[in-house]
Amino acid sequence: MAARNKPQMLNREISWLYFNGRVLQEAADKKNPLIERLKFLGIFSNNRDEFFRVRVATLNRMIKVEKMLYDTYINPKKILHRIGEIVIAQEKEFQLIFESIVEEFAGHNIHVINEKQLTPTQGEFVRKYFQEEVRVFLFPLMISSFKDISTLIDKSIYLAVSLESSNPEIAPDYALIEVPTKSVSRFLILPREGKSVYVMLLDDVIRFCLSEIFFLLGYDTFNAYTVKVTRDAELDIDIDVSKSFLEVMAESIKQRKSGNPVRFVYDNSMPKELLKLLRKKLDIQKDDPIRGGGRYHNFKDFMSFPDLGHPELEYPPLPPQRHPDINPNTSIISLMKQKDIMLHFPYQTFRHVIDLLREASIDPRVRSIKMTIYRAAKNSSVINALINAARNGKHVTVYMELQARFDEEANIYWTERLHEEGVKVIHSIPGFKVHSKLLLIRRKESSRNIFYAMLSTGNFNEDTARVYADDSLLTSDPRICQDVSNAFHQMESAYRPFRYKSLILSPFSMRNYFIRLVNQEIKNAKSGKEAWVIIKLNNLVDETIVKKLYKASQAGVKIKLIIRGTCVPIPGIRRLSENMDGISIVDRFLEHSRVIVFCNDSNPMYYITSADWMVRNFDNRIEVACPIYDKSIQEELWHMLQIQLSDNTKARFLGEGKPNAYRRTRGPKVRSQLVIYDYLTANP
Repeated sequence: MAARNKPQMLNREISWLYFNGRVLQEAADKKNPLIERLKFLGIFSNNRDEFFRVRVATLNRMIKVEKMLYDTYINPKKILHRIGEIVIAQEKEFQLIFESIVEEFAGHNIHVINEKQLTPTQGEFVRKYFQEEVRVFLFPLMISSFKDISTLIDKSIYLAVSLESSNPEIAPDYALIEVPTKSVSRFLILPREGKSVYVMLLDDVIRFCLSEIFFLLGYDTFNAYTVKVTRDAELDIDIDVSKSFLEVMAESIKQRKSGNPVRFVYDNSMPKELLKLLRKKLDIQKDDPIRGGGRYHNFKDFMSFPDLGHPELEYPPLPPQRHPDINPNTSIISLMKQKDIMLHFPYQTFRHVIDLLREASIDPRVRSIKMTIYRAAKNSSVINALINAARNGKHVTVYMELQARFDEEANIYWTERLHEEGVKVIHSIPGFKVHSKLLLIRRKESSRNIFYAMLSTGNFNEDTARVYADDSLLTSDPRICQDVSNAFHQMESAYRPFRYKSLILSPFSMRNYFIRLVNQEIKNAKSGKEAWVIIKLNNLVDETIVKKLYKASQAGVKIKLIIRGTCVPIPGIRRLSENMDGISIVDRFLEHSRVIVFCNDSNPMYYITSADWMVRNFDNRIEVACPIYDKSIQEELWHMLQIQLSDNTKARFLGEGKPNAYRRTRGPKVRSQLVIYDYLTANP
C-alpha cells in the first residue's frame, strides 16, 4: 500500500505488466489474423523475458541491500509477490491462447505437430534433417557431472533428458541439451501432404532423434522436458583508467552472460525427482522465482514464424509511401532549404533518410556529417552511407552509444567498422546514455557554413522503421540547426554547457522546462482561459512531473494522455485527476513517437522528443526535445493526435477500474493506425 500523504500512483512494474497484458490481448483477439496472433505471443514472451532480466533483477538487487524502492514507496518483496501473481495469471491465459491458435490453424490445413504425431514418411524426413542440419550443433551436458550454473546460457532453452536402459547394468542418468535456435530455425516445415501443411518445432525434432545422440551410452528410453534460466542483464561497469571504455563495455557484456539467475522455468510435466535434481545442481532455492509452464518456452521465436503461403492469415500489406514533397530523383537537401519536412514511419518510407545520407556523401559542397546512433539495423544502410561519406573525404563523426541495452555487442562491432574507415567515433561515459536521435550536415554555400538537421523520436534504423511509429523532422531552420550543432559540440567537449535557443536538452533543463509549461497552463486555467495538454509518450513515470500533472488537473487543465507502456498517474480520480483522460494503443505497429502539445492560451506549442518522461531520461541521458514551428506540420500532427484520441478499436483506458478495458464509443469504428495510413496516403 502507498505511504500516507503520497500521491496515488500505480507501481511502475505493475503498470508495465498491464502493458504486456495489452500485447496478450492482441494475441487473443480473433479479429487479428492467425499468424499475427502467434507473433503477438512471441512479442509478449520476449517482453516478459526482458522484464525479468532488467526490472525483476533490479528488485532482487534492492532486496539484497534492504532498500525501499524510491519511486513507489512499496517494499520490493511485496512488488515481487504481486508480479508473481500477475505473471502466473498471464501465463495461464497465454497457454490457452496458444492452444486455441493451434486448433484454429488446423481449420486452415496447417498442423503444428510433435514427435509423437509423425507418420513413418515424416519420421524419415525428420531424421534426415536432424542428421544433416541439427546434430552438429548439439553438445549434451551430463547432469551427474554438471557443476557450473553459469554453463546455462541466458536467452536459450534446454531439454532436460531422462535416460534409461533396458539393460539393468546401465544406471539411469540425466542430460541437458541446448536447443540451437541461434544456428537452426526453430521451425521445420515438413513436406506437404495434399493441402495440408505440417510444422514441427526444433525442440521436438531433437526429442524424436534422442536415440541417435545417446546410442553410444546404451540408453533406449528417453523423456525430455524444456527448462530455461533467465539472468540478471544489468551491467556492472567497473571503470579501470588503464582501459578504454570500449574494453570496459566488452568485459561487462561477458559478465552479463553469467549474471545471477532471476527466473527458472520448466515443463510442468517434468518428474519431481528430475526437477529436484536440477534445482540442486543449479543452486535454486525455495524462495527463488521458479515457475512451471507448458511444453514450449522462448516463444520469442514465434515473432519469426515462417511463411506458410497463407497470406490471408497475415496482415494485409501497408507498404510505406513516399513523402508527397519528396519525388524520385529530387535533392532532399534542396527541399530542406525551402521548407521543413516531417517524415512519419512506418507509414512513409525510411528510404528518404538513406537517400539524404547518400546525397550528403557525394555532394561536393558537404563538408561534414555528424550523427548519433543508439540502435542500428543488422545490415545497416545508415552506417554504410556514413562509411561511404568518409571514403569520399567528408568529416564524419558518429556518437555511438555503447550502453544501448542488449545492443552493446552490435554497437561495439559497428564502432570497429567505423574506426577502420576513418570515421571519428565518440562514446559516452558510464552513468549517461546518448539517447537523442540527431543528424547534422554542414554544407559550404557562398563561403558560409549552412546546416541541415534531422531530429527523430526513434532510431536511425531501417529495420525497426518498418514497424515502429516514429516522427522525424528534416529542417534547415537556423534556430534549430545551430542548436543541433551546439549539442554535438557539447557531447564532444565533455558536456560543457551551451545556451540553446530552441532545443531542450536533458539532463540539463528538460524536466524543469516542461514543468514551467504545465505551470503556465495552470495559471491560464485559474484565469479562466482555455488550458489543456496532450502528451503522447511510451512511458510516463517521473514522480515530480506526475505530481505537477495532478495539480494541473485539480486546477482545471484538461490533460489527454496517449501512453503506450508504463503509466503511473491514474486518470479519473475524483479531486485529483478527474480532468485527466488516458488511453494506450497497441496494434500492428509499435507506437513509439513522442509528441507533446500545450494549449498556450490558444497558441499551441508543439514538441517532438526522444525522451519519455522518466527519471532516467531526465537525469541520466542526453535527450532532445524539439519545437515544431512549421504550421502545416503542426496541423498534420494535430490531426494525427485527434485520430488516435478517437480510436475505439485498439485503444484501452488508463485509469481506475479493470485494467486494459477497451475504449468503446458509439459511431463508426476508428482503428487509428489504419486511419492515419489512409490520411497520409490520401492527403498530400
